[in-house]
This record gives sequence, structure tokens and C-alpha cells, in this order.
Amino acid sequence: MIQVAIMGYGVVGSGVAEILLTHRESLKKRAQEEMHIKYILDIRDFPDSPLHDRFTKNFDDICNDEEVKVVVETMGGLHPAFDFVKRCLEKGKSVVTSNKELVAAKGAQLLQIAKDKNANFLFEASVGGGIPIIRPISQCLAANEVSQIAGILNGTTNFILTKMIHEHMKFDQALALAQKLGYAERDPSADVDGYDAVRKICILASLTFGKHVYPDNIYTEGITNITLEDVAYASAWGGVIKLIGSVKMLDDGRIDIFVAPMFISSQSQLAGVDDVFNGIMVRGDATGDVVFYGKGAGKLPTASAVVADMIDCIKHLKARKYLYWADGTDDYVLPWEQSVTSMFIRAFADNTEDALASAKNIFGAVTPLGRNNTADGEFAFITPEKTVGAILADIDKLQSQGVKVVSKIRIGDL
Repeated sequence: MIQVAIMGYGVVGSGVAEILLTHRESLKKRAQEEMHIKYILDIRDFPDSPLHDRFTKNFDDICNDEEVKVVVETMGGLHPAFDFVKRCLEKGKSVVTSNKELVAAKGAQLLQIAKDKNANFLFEASVGGGIPIIRPISQCLAANEVSQIAGILNGTTNFILTKMIHEHMKFDQALALAQKLGYAERDPSADVDGYDAVRKICILASLTFGKHVYPDNIYTEGITNITLEDVAYASAWGGVIKLIGSVKMLDDGRIDIFVAPMFISSQSQLAGVDDVFNGIMVRGDATGDVVFYGKGAGKLPTASAVVADMIDCIKHLKARKYLYWADGTDDYVLPWEQSVTSMFIRAFADNTEDALASAKNIFGAVTPLGRNNTADGEFAFITPEKTVGAILADIDKLQSQGVKVVSKIRIGDL
């Protein structure tokens, strides 16, 4: 029998406990050991829980108990989660977490401690909830040289964009519906401003390419400026708008990584990923494009990934499972303004023909784009491929001629 502890009895933590109790016998067969919950750490009381006698408010009960071999961290946030996880690893305990903020900020440091102490630090649930992605990248696709990972990594923003695309809801209306249905928090900024997605793409980049990538160093753009007009232009172009987290290995050994809305073709496998679902594309030299699809959040989908990691930890208590990346450096990440792309530009001018002619002179070979019911003075085009910095400089030149640019959205080749 293996003694385990759960730190944090919120949505995911209670889901982990539920799965451990409900599937006790089948999990015992898979882990070849019975998992027994000895402690649950939470500052709240749960007198009606069937596990009410396992609760503690004292972290030291877990940390100092040598019988506890596997600790689950589902508290969220950096503090006190980082300190608690660090101390557990230093005691030689294996730790499983669903905390993307923790892994994105402190992953390299915690993996190093786990390596030094011959313990495991696993985090399948930190990206994609119940979608298997960490294990496939580290094991199943290990024979590949992965050149790019790109995906829809946030269910809330994907739900909002889906409503805008298919039901012509304005952003504010779709956000309000997401909040009503429980898909978005009262303060939705972590989702709609792209912060949730950037943590996830940083974890995938760190794992795939072997160096820690810090979210603070990454260009991050959300969906708050996306309008129904932009959605209509994307449809006229032959695609949809999705919030994409992307990382690509460049020939010079640096990575091009960002989170931003993108036009993607309707033929893309990611274009059909709708509502609260996530989709992650991994581009390998041997496999080609492999897409992982499913619910990226939720109590039981996320808890199932946590429990799978717990089983992995138990199977590797004596022989540590190798999962590691080194600390990263600032020069490893391509400066955002050097990223190469083409962009959709939507603008207004008194004379659209003259303005489009000016755009061609400034940007080069632009592709004009139309839609039904164009507003007075509105015009749009697709730029040729350039660096982001060059496109922004061209936009400044165009605006100096009396043109008002209201939208600029990357074009994706996915």
C-alpha cells in the first residue's frame, strides 16, 4: 500500500479523491499497489466528506511523514505551492501537479531537485487537462525531431470565438455567456488576455526543446480586440479566427514562440476545434502532423490526468522516470518583432482606392480582401510575409497618410 497526500481540495483535488475512491480496485491493478489517501491539506473544513478524518491544515504533517511517497499538488498559483512542492521533493517524495503556473515559472528548478533526490515531478494535467500531451511528447514521439507545436490551448477563449463565428455574438455577449455557464471566471483576464495559454505553450516548448521558457519573455496577445467584422473577413478569406499558442524551432537554434489570434484555413485540423475543446498539433519529421483533441479543463478530465501521473510515480518509485529540461536564457527566444508572418489588416480611409494603393506602395504585394456589408470607408488586405517589426513600421507609415488601422491579425500556416 502506497500512502499519498493531496494538497488542495478544490475542483481538481476533490476530483482526484473521487477517482481514487471510485476506481480503487482497477487502479490497484494498474499501479500494482493500492493508493491510500493519508492526508488532504486544505485550510477549509469538510465535515460531510467521506474523507473528513484525513484533513489537515498543517503542511508539515505531510512533509515530515516518511510513509507518504506521492504528493498531489492541486492548490494552484505560485505561493505557497512552490515552497510546498520544493520541500516535498527535497524530502525525496514524488510530486504530481496540475498547476500550469507553477510548472511554467519553476519547472526547471523543480525538475533539477527531483533529479538530485531521485524523485519524480510529473505534470501531465498542467497542459490540456485530460488530453494526453506531456507523455506523448516525452515518450511516444521521442524518435521524432519536433519542429513545431501549435494549438488551441484555452477552452474559454475558444468557446467565445466559436460563438462569434457560428452565432454572430459580439465578444462581450459571448464572454457573458461563458461566465454564466461557468466556463469563464468573474475576472476573465487570465483567459481572454492569453496568460493561461502562454503558460501552457511555455511548458510544451520547455519539454520539447530542452530549455526552460519563461512566460514573461513571450509575446502574448488575447482576443479582446477581435470583432465580428474580423470574423467575417476570416470567413471570406476561407478560414476562422482561433487563439493559437505556437512554438517553432528555427535553423539558428532559437525558438519563435508566441500566443496570438490567427487566421487559420478552414482546411486546418485545428479549425474544427470548437466550444470548450482544445486541440494541439505536434509536427514531427517522422510522423508529420499529429493532433491531440479533447476537453482541456474540468474536474474529472484534469483529475484523470493527475491520477495517471500518480500511477506512473508509483511504478517508478525506485527507478526515477526521466523528465528534465535545463534552465533557459533570454537569447534562446527570438525577439517577438523578428518573428516572420503575414498579417490581415483592416482599416478605414476617406478614399479606400487611394488608401489601398498606398498600402501596396508601403507593404509590397498585398492581397485585397472583401466581405459582405462592408462599412463606409472600410477596406482590408493581407500583407506579404515580413517580420512583425517591419509590418508594424509599415502600419505606422500607412497611418501617417490618414488611414486608421483598426485590426491586425496574424495569418497561420497550420
